[in-house]
Amino acid sequence: MNVEFPVGLSGAEGTTLMWAHEHEVGAQALQQLRNIAALPWVHGVRVMPDVHLGKGATVGSVIAMKQAVSPAAVGVDIGCGMEGVLTSLAAADLPDDLSAIRSRIEAAVPVGFRAHENPVSVRKLGLDRGWDRFWGSFSSLHDGVQDREKKAQQQMGSLGGGNHFIEVCLDDEDRVWLMLHSGSRNIGKELAERHMRIARALPHNEDLPDRDLAVFLSGTPEMDAYRRDLAWAQEYASRNRAVILALVMQAVRESFTQEVRFERPISCHHNYVADEHIDGLDLLVTRKGAIRAGLGDLGLIPGSMGTGSYVVRGLGSERSFYSASHGAGRRMSRNEAKRRYTVDDLIAQTAGVESRKDAGVVDEIPAAYKDIESVIAAQSDLVEVVAHLKQVICVKG
Repeated sequence: MNVEFPVGLSGAEGTTLMWAHEHEVGAQALQQLRNIAALPWVHGVRVMPDVHLGKGATVGSVIAMKQAVSPAAVGVDIGCGMEGVLTSLAAADLPDDLSAIRSRIEAAVPVGFRAHENPVSVRKLGLDRGWDRFWGSFSSLHDGVQDREKKAQQQMGSLGGGNHFIEVCLDDEDRVWLMLHSGSRNIGKELAERHMRIARALPHNEDLPDRDLAVFLSGTPEMDAYRRDLAWAQEYASRNRAVILALVMQAVRESFTQEVRFERPISCHHNYVADEHIDGLDLLVTRKGAIRAGLGDLGLIPGSMGTGSYVVRGLGSERSFYSASHGAGRRMSRNEAKRRYTVDDLIAQTAGVESRKDAGVVDEIPAAYKDIESVIAAQSDLVEVVAHLKQVICVKG
């Protein structure tokens, strides 16, 4: 039992519990949390130890609402999440020079703004179940994205940029894992931004302390349209990660002469909405930079491109709304990281990791993130550690 957390947020209306101390959180993020807690539809807010300022709603927040949902509380990368799988490989099976494996992965999965020239053949990967139904529903999405279907199909199975990554990792028993972080690509972003604009213009949101926190109300056509597009984008993100993982598994298989086997993958969203029963009520729960950590739920909590990650199992904490952090969380903005650090700093902080080491990823330098060990320790009442992973290859856009 964690005797240190949770703690209440000073000046917040309603029930706002934090797995972080206020002095560790920026003033803007704290005010953002207070603004969220003040919304009349909010039942309660839970704040994870990786908390930091976000667009509209705070990253690392879990918000339970009555008959309402705020698109900003989900974020623009709808359905973003993690995928991980244990392989039959051991550290001793890996070559001394890992650059060829990294190159093979990068050839299989487009990164950054790139996409596949032709849509991935999911039938060959064994991932075509429900495929026709899924794409058949594209025509029901927001009118503003109807010319984006081809792009969305080409981006299926692509990584994106920013903090998205593909990694080859070793656990403490020297077993090899594959892990990745990606979401709903451009189509999720476009859907989110369109619905945020719609929400901001609704009359019931006129007097909010922050119009970015605008909500949709249950029983309205605007809510129905958002939930429809949201569900589709969450499925896109889940399918995207499954395709990426299959492509990476294929690239890894082709890198070894011996047979490589894979366990059942672990998958978790960390930007999403779910209907959940909490405190005896049926509520709409948004997790933005947070994972579900119900009793026995397996999850993945990454650190940074030089510090490793954790496989965890949820302890089913009712106090946290069955949630845990989604990662280490940033401790400084991307612009601040670029001002403070150089490529030489990045090279030093990613020593031993086969990865990009250039100006394009300095904003992802490990020092820009909170200490993952402290973040895990702060939520010892929310999750138990199953495995600690340390990356040896990191692919970024």
